[in-house]
Amino acid sequence: MIPNALHHEWHGDPDSPNPPLLLLHGGGSTIASNWGLLLPRLAPTRSVLAVELQGHGRTATGDGPASFERSADDVAALLATLHCGPVDVLGFSNGGQVALQLAGRYPAAVRRLIVASAPFRRSGMVEGFWEGLAAGTFDDLPAPYRRADLAVSGDPDHARRMFDLDRDLMLGFQDFPDELLDAVTATTLVVVADRDVVRVQEGVELASRLADARLLVVPGNHGDYLGEVLASGGDDAALRRTLPFLVAHLDAR
Repeated sequence: MIPNALHHEWHGDPDSPNPPLLLLHGGGSTIASNWGLLLPRLAPTRSVLAVELQGHGRTATGDGPASFERSADDVAALLATLHCGPVDVLGFSNGGQVALQLAGRYPAAVRRLIVASAPFRRSGMVEGFWEGLAAGTFDDLPAPYRRADLAVSGDPDHARRMFDLDRDLMLGFQDFPDELLDAVTATTLVVVADRDVVRVQEGVELASRLADARLLVVPGNHGDYLGEVLASGGDDAALRRTLPFLVAHLDAR
């Protein structure tokens, strides 16, 4: 039984010889808002499994607080139910933190890993991030996130519950333990942008800390290079520049 049943969608070519690619979105997001520009570019060459994590989009908030560990367990249970794996994983921001937890807690489930704009320590965020988050209110949730959530949840109050869940999740974030990082066996690409909310040095440290990892620093901000709706504003130029590096990592044997 799936601990917290996740909304999931299959996209792309079900007969692709490439392993399935699992997409894990960032905080405040839905599948469409995080991956709407990326999915059409991946669909011709591989099978893509996109999920909405606890309290996001069409996935229920469930009982108890959110945690990266809990979301990793939810994803692992979904993969087991679908008899799917090992898979490649692309996780962005909070989804990248879930991806790290998944790869560390369930190493046999993950073949290749892309961790994009995701900290593994509290010190990895830019100056002022934590103070701004602690002072933030629902009024600060950007309109594109509100619209995207309403489009799939159909509930005007759902976005507020999502905001509270994500805010509490990050305020409660603790540095990932060495034991978790030591357990990650997947070949990993760590991606960070030069104008990200995650420090470039955090990407350097994560790539050096994992057993088999490379670092990619791209020009951009927190997610424009993946086509994320708020960061890109609908412009896919940064995505088109970055995508060949991501695909090359996934396709390497």
